[in-house]
Amino acid sequence: MKIYRQGDSFIAPRGSYFDGNVKVPGNFIVPPETHIWGRLDVNGTLELGPMSTVGGDVTCERAVIGNKVRIKGTLDVIEDVVLCDDAKVATVRAGGDITLRPGVKVGEVSSDETIYVVGKIQSGRLTGRNVKVLGNGH
Repeated sequence: MKIYRQGDSFIAPRGSYFDGNVKVPGNFIVPPETHIWGRLDVNGTLELGPMSTVGGDVTCERAVIGNKVRIKGTLDVIEDVVLCDDAKVATVRAGGDITLRPGVKVGEVSSDETIYVVGKIQSGRLTGRNVKVLGNGH
């Protein structure tokens, strides 16, 4: 699949399919319904659009994971990460804050900083410097 470059950001076309592993040497903006069947390595910020899928592990500096995204491997983030509503991720590890929005389903979650739980989620063990539960997210 073709990825378009704009400065130090890379953009995939909407509804793209990537058969193998994807490595991006900058920020990566992924539109809705994009599917990557291998692992995804991003040397910057990852914006993973709603209803997208990653079949393997994901590594990046920072991330916003859209609504109803599925990541079947580990999400490894150097800084902060936000998992939007109804995202499903096997495992999340971050050096910064992790925000889990309503409906998120995750396995183990570990952060060197604070884990924010907004509303009702399903998760395995939450390990962080702090874990803060904030209302119902509405």
